[in-house]
Amino acid sequence: MNYTNSQILDAAGVLKARQAEMTNKSDILKAIELKALFDQIKTLAPEERKAFGQELNSLRQELKAIADEQADEAGQLAPIDITAPFDINAKLPSLFSSELGSRHPINTEIERIVDIFYRMGFTAVDSPELDDDYHMFESLNFPEGHPARDDYDTFMTTQTDSKGKPFVSPAHTSTMEHRVFKNYKANLDKGEPIAVVIPGRVFRNEDIDVTHEHTFYQLEGVYVGKKIHAGHLIATLQTYLSEYFQQDLKAKIQPFYFPFTEPSFEFAVERPDILRKNDSEEQKWLELGGCGMTHPNVLRAAGIDPEIYTGFAWGFGIERMVMMKNATEAAGDLIQDLTLTFNQLRQNKITTELSEITAGKIALEDR
Repeated sequence: MNYTNSQILDAAGVLKARQAEMTNKSDILKAIELKALFDQIKTLAPEERKAFGQELNSLRQELKAIADEQADEAGQLAPIDITAPFDINAKLPSLFSSELGSRHPINTEIERIVDIFYRMGFTAVDSPELDDDYHMFESLNFPEGHPARDDYDTFMTTQTDSKGKPFVSPAHTSTMEHRVFKNYKANLDKGEPIAVVIPGRVFRNEDIDVTHEHTFYQLEGVYVGKKIHAGHLIATLQTYLSEYFQQDLKAKIQPFYFPFTEPSFEFAVERPDILRKNDSEEQKWLELGGCGMTHPNVLRAAGIDPEIYTGFAWGFGIERMVMMKNATEAAGDLIQDLTLTFNQLRQNKITTELSEITAGKIALEDR
């Protein structure tokens, strides 16, 4: 900046030189020379004040810009070398064998369950962990203001969808029903059923107890075709349960209420051998989840004529199935047991491999 006033020009040279040597360059704005120049404005003749004040403000802004630039540089993080530590100039560290990697036990169990349904003629689709209000409620016959919405208290985001409603963490994998019916509707036109299972992670805003968690995995199943009735529903569940527990098990249903099925039921299975004690007739049954015949409104919403096609749906918690299979009492214990088992198996494998590496090294040194 070129200053025409000699006093400001001299001050600019002194202050800039001093600022260049300062660690904290913003301290120059407190310099007594700058303050004295501002105090001098009121002593000037009115016709001189404007030009003097403009140049003095320009000097102050110039010094401030230099200080701000230093602050910006200080706030920048050092760049990360994305090639490290495996670039061509770096020495590769010793790595464990890829065989030490393993699947999470819950994922392994989901695969086992889905495989049973594959063999029963079903296909599988994943469920998202964040969805919109329409697929969570409206498409499943939960109209706005319906009291049944309160039974599915879940977590919501501050972000909203195109209708201004918050996104939700699904409380059930039923959020995929509408999409499944629309995507597989062509099956019905070809005379084939819609047969799909939907595993996924779900979220409930509820207290934790021995059989409940706020976050868990659920498997939804849907089947739609001509002349489908509740007998098909019971037979499907009984076939799956007998295969999963590797023994013949009886299943039963009792009336319940869900907005998306009509009629609706809770289904129960007799205790598998691993859980049997001296059970009474009442105690021998374990409630597993909900089911029912797909509500006509749910079919209509997906463009399927309920006068021609009927269907059924069910849902159950995957951890609960694993609990029963492993005779675990509480959901929290199951998660802890799986984690401990998973970590222990992995640690044992690592220890074994380290021992083999050490033994090999010693053997080579002995040579």
